[in-house]
Amino acid sequence: MLEALDAGGNASSVHGEGRAARNLIEMAREELAGSLGVPPRSVVFTSGGTEANALALRGSGAERLIVSAVEHASVRAAAEQSGRAVDQLTVDSDGIVDLACLARSLAAGPKNALVSLMLANNETGAIQPVAEAAELTHRHGAIIHCDAAQAVGRMPVDWHGLGVDLMTLSAHKFGGPQGIGALLIRPGTSMFPLIGGGGQEFHLRGGTENLAAICGMAAAFRAALGDDADSMAAGRNRLESRLKAVSPALRIFAEGVRRLPNTSCFALEGLLAETAVMAFDLLGVAVSSGSACSSGKVGRSHVLEAMGVPAGPAAAALRVSLGWNTTDRDLTRLVEAWRELVSRPAARSAA
Repeated sequence: MLEALDAGGNASSVHGEGRAARNLIEMAREELAGSLGVPPRSVVFTSGGTEANALALRGSGAERLIVSAVEHASVRAAAEQSGRAVDQLTVDSDGIVDLACLARSLAAGPKNALVSLMLANNETGAIQPVAEAAELTHRHGAIIHCDAAQAVGRMPVDWHGLGVDLMTLSAHKFGGPQGIGALLIRPGTSMFPLIGGGGQEFHLRGGTENLAAICGMAAAFRAALGDDADSMAAGRNRLESRLKAVSPALRIFAEGVRRLPNTSCFALEGLLAETAVMAFDLLGVAVSSGSACSSGKVGRSHVLEAMGVPAGPAAAALRVSLGWNTTDRDLTRLVEAWRELVSRPAARSAA
């Protein structure tokens, strides 16, 4: 990124500095495309996952949208703002989409539809049956978008194996800079820009490209391919066992299905998430309640609500995310903070 900042040229300019900047962008594009097994022209850079999701849902020519009840808030907002009919897919108690519901929805309306199904949930880590949904979607003549922002860098993501038409990436989710992402577009998929302008990004996203962030995204993606998912999963499992030893009544959401190796979402009924997040912060531990994209607000999770979780546990849900550099010492500090938190008088009845 420092090298790209030193380059300083505008990639749309024809002078030497501009051509050098363009070369860096196209090298980054080719690196991402090669790692994902897609043509370079399929990689359209955006300002992040939210914009990529909006481009996928609002930039397609679909007459109606079909989204799962546990999609990220940016997908739900893009669907609502599209001005098109929106069908919502139900999920089971683990947050896994009901494919029979998808089949009924696809059969009930116009074939010119777009399905949006995330690869892994950003709150519980539950992994969705995207490949099966893609096969079903294409059988009905529709297209499918997959928000893979939470999954890339934490689990293998096979573009061809999933069989999707559109896929969202977000750089900061796999250790890259904030404010940069991409939408992968299968060749032949009709798309319209949300942002007009100078014709950048194959006329799908106007505006001068964020050269340094694009280079940082490609570099981080290359590094993330070496992350040890098994080690993260083992750490997550140790953490959950130790938290349960402190609080036997602890509930772990989506515990019985395939989850991301770095994500744990849990609750202790009677202990409010807002209180717990602030208490953890004062003890030097950063955790979240639900999605981290809510402008600092702590409210009931639409994901847990869709899973049928009662209001009590839903209001208590906390999310812990492990990283590539999380150590066992970090996990011990978290467990110690949890023990201190639940031993306080206000939390003792819940514990």
